[in-house]
Amino acid sequence: MERINQTLKRLASNENFQKRYMEMRKEVLQHPDIKAFLAEHQGEVNQEMIERSMAKLLEYTSQGKDCSQCPSVEGCVNIIKGYQPKLVITRNSIDIQYERCQKKILDDEKRKNERLIKSLYVPKEILNATFDDLEQDFGRVDAVSKAASFLMNFDSNKRQKGLYFYGKFGVGKSYLLGAVANELAKKSISSMIVYVPELLREMKSSIGDSTLNEKIEAVKKEPILMLDDIGAEAVSSWTRDEIVGPILQFRMLENLPTFFTSNFNFQELEHHLTYSQRGEEEKMKARRIMERIRYLSEPVLVDGPNRRD
Repeated sequence: MERINQTLKRLASNENFQKRYMEMRKEVLQHPDIKAFLAEHQGEVNQEMIERSMAKLLEYTSQGKDCSQCPSVEGCVNIIKGYQPKLVITRNSIDIQYERCQKKILDDEKRKNERLIKSLYVPKEILNATFDDLEQDFGRVDAVSKAASFLMNFDSNKRQKGLYFYGKFGVGKSYLLGAVANELAKKSISSMIVYVPELLREMKSSIGDSTLNEKIEAVKKEPILMLDDIGAEAVSSWTRDEIVGPILQFRMLENLPTFFTSNFNFQELEHHLTYSQRGEEEKMKARRIMERIRYLSEPVLVDGPNRRD
C-alpha cells in the first residue's frame, strides 16, 4: 500500500493538480476577509505561514459569516451549526476560531429560558404570528399602529414604554404580542412571552425545588418581557406581592420595556388585584402594582369580533 506522504508527493507533481491548486489558492487569497486579515497582520504573517495555513483559509471561505445563508440554527450551512469562523494566529499559523452567531445566541437563550420556566410555552399560532397575517380591521388599527411605532423607535439605551393591550376575549391581543416578538427577533432583540396564570403556578411549584429565585431573576431581567393575560389568575397576596410586584419593580427601576395583555382595563385590573382568594381587601397593595404597570406601559384598547368563534 502506498504511504500517504508518497501519495501527496505524487499528487503535487501532477500538472492538473498543481493547476487546480493554484486556481484555488488565488481565489482564497482574493477573498475580502482574507485580504483584510492579512493586511491587518502583515507584521506577523509571512509567506510560509500562508502556505502552511492554506487548508484553514479555504475552510474559512467556504462558510457563512453573517447568518444570511441560514434560515435557522438547524439549517445552518457552516461546519459547526450555529457557529461562525474567525481567523486568528496561533503558534505561527493562521487558524480558525469558531464563535456563536447571533441566531445561536438567541436560540441558546430561548432554550435556557424554556428549560427554566415551563410557562413560556404558548400556542404555536402565537409563536408564528406576523403583522402580515393580522386582519386590519378598525378595532385593531390603533393597537397595530402603536406596536409598529414601538418597533421602529426601539432603542435599548432609551426609556421606552411597552403597551398594555386590553379588550374582550378572542380579539387578538396575544397574537399581537407574538407579532411584536417575531419582529424583535428579526432585529436580534431577545424577548420573552409569559402566560401569567401558568407563570404563577410554576412559581408556586418552584418553592419545593429551590429554583424560585432563579426563575424570578430570569423573568425580571429579560430585555423585553410580555406578560400575557394578566388578571386571568386567581389573586393571592403571595403571588401579587412576592412574584408580580418584585418583577415589575425591577423592570420599572431598570426601565425595561414590558408588554401586557388583559381582559381588564386599568381600573378593572386594580379592582381584581385588590381582593385575594381569601376575600381580603388590600387596596394599597393593588394600587402599588398598578402604579408600576402604568409606569411601564401605555393602555391600548383592542376591539373587534371574537376570532376564536
